[in-house]
Amino acid sequence: MIALDTNILVYARREETPFHRQAYKLLKGIASGENPWALPWPCVYEFLRVVTHQRVFDPPTPLEDAIEDLEFLFQSPSLVLLGEGPAHATHLSRVIREGQASGNLAHDAHIAALVMEHGVRELWTIDRDFTRFPGLRIRNPFVE
Repeated sequence: MIALDTNILVYARREETPFHRQAYKLLKGIASGENPWALPWPCVYEFLRVVTHQRVFDPPTPLEDAIEDLEFLFQSPSLVLLGEGPAHATHLSRVIREGQASGNLAHDAHIAALVMEHGVRELWTIDRDFTRFPGLRIRNPFVE
């Protein structure tokens, strides 16, 4: 199973972003496919925060449009939403220590810990900060 990071969702929503067309096509294909895929809950909330923020996008995405995007994804029968389970504290402690994730990197550590806790084989992202977490396999789906 693969998991998607926030930036894939943002690119799929916002036409002015790099890789918009590729991200939209990718996300639509994954959501309508039969292969299991995952979204960490923190990425869902981060998507809402980013696309509806008036200092990030001018104009920002209307909240109702962003919610509709998420509702479409939530209807995907192959989607697995990743949340904290009983072993999360152990995964988080290890990921934070091994990745030296302080400050803003703590959010990425949370996502990395969720992905590893749920046995996801690969996180698709363009964020190279995730390379700091040993044991996490990342892939930029827009670069071969």
